[in-house]
Amino acid sequence: MTDTILPNGCKENPAVENGYFKKGCNPFAQTGRSKLQHERADLNQQIIKQMRLRAGAENLLRATSNNKVREMVLLELSYVNSNLQLLTEQLEGLNSSVEVYQDPQEMSNIPLIPLGLKETKDVDFSVPLKDFILEHYSEDGSNFEDEIADLMDLRQACRTPSRSDAGIELLSSYFSHLSLLENRFFSPTRQIGLFFTWYDSFTGVPVCQQNISLERASMLFNMAALYTQIGTRCNRQTRTGLEDTITAFQKAAGVLNHLKETFTHTPSYDMSPAMLSMLIKMMLAQSQECLFEKIALRGIRNEYLSLLRMAQEAAKVGDAYDLVHQSMIQTPIKDNVPFFWSTMAQVKTNHYCSFAHYFVATALLDHELNHGDDEDQQEKALSQLYDGMPDGYSPLDILRNKEHRRRIGKAHLRKAVMSHEEALRVHGLCRHLRKLEVLRDILQASHKRSLGKLTDNEAEDEFTDYLEAPNIISKTEHRAEMEMPGSTKVKVKDFFHKLGPLSVFSAKQRWTAPRTVRVRTEDRDLGFTLKGDAPVQVQSLDPLCTAAVDGLKEGDYIVAVGETDCKWMGLSEVMRLLKDVDEEGVDIRVVSMMDSGLPLPTKSATYCGGLPKTYSMVCLDFDENDKGIKTRKVSKKLSFLNWGLKNKLKSASTLSLPTADYSGNLPWNKQCPTFPNSANDSALY
Repeated sequence: MTDTILPNGCKENPAVENGYFKKGCNPFAQTGRSKLQHERADLNQQIIKQMRLRAGAENLLRATSNNKVREMVLLELSYVNSNLQLLTEQLEGLNSSVEVYQDPQEMSNIPLIPLGLKETKDVDFSVPLKDFILEHYSEDGSNFEDEIADLMDLRQACRTPSRSDAGIELLSSYFSHLSLLENRFFSPTRQIGLFFTWYDSFTGVPVCQQNISLERASMLFNMAALYTQIGTRCNRQTRTGLEDTITAFQKAAGVLNHLKETFTHTPSYDMSPAMLSMLIKMMLAQSQECLFEKIALRGIRNEYLSLLRMAQEAAKVGDAYDLVHQSMIQTPIKDNVPFFWSTMAQVKTNHYCSFAHYFVATALLDHELNHGDDEDQQEKALSQLYDGMPDGYSPLDILRNKEHRRRIGKAHLRKAVMSHEEALRVHGLCRHLRKLEVLRDILQASHKRSLGKLTDNEAEDEFTDYLEAPNIISKTEHRAEMEMPGSTKVKVKDFFHKLGPLSVFSAKQRWTAPRTVRVRTEDRDLGFTLKGDAPVQVQSLDPLCTAAVDGLKEGDYIVAVGETDCKWMGLSEVMRLLKDVDEEGVDIRVVSMMDSGLPLPTKSATYCGGLPKTYSMVCLDFDENDKGIKTRKVSKKLSFLNWGLKNKLKSASTLSLPTADYSGNLPWNKQCPTFPNSANDSALY
């Protein structure tokens, strides 16, 4: 996979300067995965075009009463619906192209199903964020052009993440920035005019909202999708590769479960609770399949107890895929899930069911109870294998009687052959499955092996035996579980750090415009005391001092002293700036928190054609009633510097599985880091 650092419009090498950016896929790289993603983006655009044509035709059909016009519109609607059906089938084909995501050296394992990345439209953050910075924070938005450009570059890089740990970290960092962005710019009482558009990964239907939760939910979905693509990329012929695959799919299930529990009202169907529940089951089933392959990697010992254990492990995988298939055929999931997925789940259900019966048959036909064997252990293992013994036999009778063992073993072989034949039949129903030669060869090899063993154990003079093989109880020593990451949040540097501490300077708080106050000393006393840390706040104020006369109020936050910005300065640092104030004085800039019930000041930022931006600001005066202030008598307060020194506030801060033998390369990696969890969980509406 070709990787590159995406260019930044404001900085020569942002990855070196600020560490925000990680390696992402080159969007122009001609890899199989990038081609599929480009095709997905093109199909999404064609689908939305046809949907607009259909909406216009339906509106015209409702509005007109002319029969000739209605006939023409109905004919056009039929064409549009046909085109939509064809485009949907093409999108389904992209979701069925699993061979592109597999390991190039993979030649003997059944392919796994990955998720494709959701596509989105570009978002221009510049104008809305600059407007909001001017209106809400009373600062010039042009001072944040570099930060806004970095944010847009980061989002663009997330559209083509590399299939590696760096890609996961890239998505995680942007997800963490979205929480900061929401607190900075998304007020619960107003919209800032940012629209996020994401396309459904199964239907291509676009969803457009101003709610940033859509962006966060879609980023989580893509994070889970990237985990699945990493898992399918691993080499499942090695123990390390299988462990990486298991971890990747378990983490994908964990991310999808987090998405399901956190964002409860998703507008896109691919992120609906029903669809996410099905996807979680599919991820866990594929992880369970890899756990079975890990046990069988070194071969299966042809021993009685080992074979029974493997039979129950295989039955567990079959049951997991049966749950997935049952979920996929429920309405309305079956209308949106690719037919390839449901048939693949059905094929694997029958395939692993046949494995389970074959292993039991081998244990009963190839092994007899000898004097040196542990009879109690074998009896216990056989009794725990079935939910009900066949024909009323006891486990001990089956173990001691060779004819009983042979009869029940043949019943299991017949069941295995029937399951193989059903898997091959379902495989032939889907044209996308028929393209997977590895899958076809593995199914045929398994069927041939079971059929050959059944033929070897049948005598010519035997009558047909109609004994039905009992169901095998599924059991596993290593159950696939959703894996939550070790850390819940990736630590990132806030792009808009210069606006001040987020706990104070957020979109939920409302502020007056910054006021300039002249501070002078009188008898080495400034006339006020401070408290807090980053930013400091005026705690008590002598109403007779010059600062109070100039407009300083108790509760004001000091944001600048002279030309020095002090929104991030602590109490001791602000005191150092004020300790040398003389009779000439120094200008400080302060802001006051507004009551949530008061109207916002009228400030605006506009942009016209190719003209430069023009800003106009009208600041309301919130002076209190100062009549009679100078006549109030107050006791002399401690010197500001003396108070600060005394009262500083500190900040808190064998047997082998059938394989497909290939000598050529098929057309068709790593441990997965953690994903972040938002501090502010919200739902989509």
